[in-house]
Amino acid sequence: MRKIGLIGGISWVSTGDYYKLINEGINEKLGGLNFSECLVYSFNYADIKRNNDNNDWDSTFEMLLKGCEFLKSGGAEAIILCANTMHLIADRLEEAIGLPLIHIATATAIEIQKQNIKKVALLGTKFTMELDFFKEKLKAKGVETIIAENQEDKDFIHYTIFEELGRRLVTDETKKRYLEIANDLISKGAEGIILGCTEIPLVIKPEDVSVAVFDTALIHSKAAVDFQLS
Repeated sequence: MRKIGLIGGISWVSTGDYYKLINEGINEKLGGLNFSECLVYSFNYADIKRNNDNNDWDSTFEMLLKGCEFLKSGGAEAIILCANTMHLIADRLEEAIGLPLIHIATATAIEIQKQNIKKVALLGTKFTMELDFFKEKLKAKGVETIIAENQEDKDFIHYTIFEELGRRLVTDETKKRYLEIANDLISKGAEGIILGCTEIPLVIKPEDVSVAVFDTALIHSKAAVDFQLS
């Protein structure tokens, strides 16, 4: 089994999900008492959020690079960033650390291709929805991406990711609003919904909408398992 390194704490909620999903995935493949050989470096989310608010991606890069170096020194053969937004600096990190970085958007694009879907809606932080780092990976696989057009909707998603879901707080009102946004995007032609923040599966389940749902944390975790067993 190849050892992997997880960069977590962005947030701790999704990091716990990654750890669970990867270990379950290894055990499903190998059985018995086989589980993932992995290392976890978990950040204080408040430090990351402060950088985000200041649009200071250089400081975040330096923080994550130190975490990656720590994991590499422990024998990690690949890096998993347990958050969509952090993939804004993924290619830069991969080049600096000299290890494969399993990209969440690439793994998601491959799963979308398998279902012959050409147009998807992307829900996530403002960074994930508005910048190109995620959408470009999909475009390279022939997948068109749409996002919420209403600024209030984008602000709502961004706010609740940090202030509610990142603390594992889920309310009926928040779930209702997410589903309204998702259904509006479906009405605009989305054939699938990408849960492009690893906490959004707390409020949107596959049975909640009429189209395919792509849970990026689950997809990314499966890609990590595939790497470990390759």
